Amino acid sequence: MRILPSLFLLFLLVPVVEIYLLIQVGGLIGALPTVLAVVLTALIGSVLIRQQGVSTLQRARQGMAAGQLPAMEMLEGIALLVSGAFLLTPGFFTDAIGFLLLVPFLRRWLIGAIMRNAVVMHTHGSAQGNNTSGPSTYEGEAWRDDDQRLR
Repeated sequence: MRILPSLFLLFLLVPVVEIYLLIQVGGLIGALPTVLAVVLTALIGSVLIRQQGVSTLQRARQGMAAGQLPAMEMLEGIALLVSGAFLLTPGFFTDAIGFLLLVPFLRRWLIGAIMRNAVVMHTHGSAQGNNTSGPSTYEGEAWRDDDQRLR
């Protein structure tokens, strides 16, 4: 899949959908209630993001205290950041995506789906360039001359 055409289509379609929805909702409930609804969703979203962000940070700290890498919590933090960007963008379509990312089950499912489809690239080499003729790990011992514990 080529990323540039997809991004172009995304940046073209999302504003068109947002404008369409704002016009439709504004026609049903009026301009002022529509603007108030957009502002209210941003306020509610920011409160929810703060709560979930603090919760995610606490889980990450607990995991690190237990000696675990908080990988899922880090990815959830990125998802919450994206959710915040969507919720602060005026419009109902982006608000819906932002609120969906605030649902922990859906957020974790989406992260898992992305990770299952992610392509991991591994490069092997040294600082001087690719070195495929041997290992890049060297075994040995090291000590400091001033270390009193070893004497």
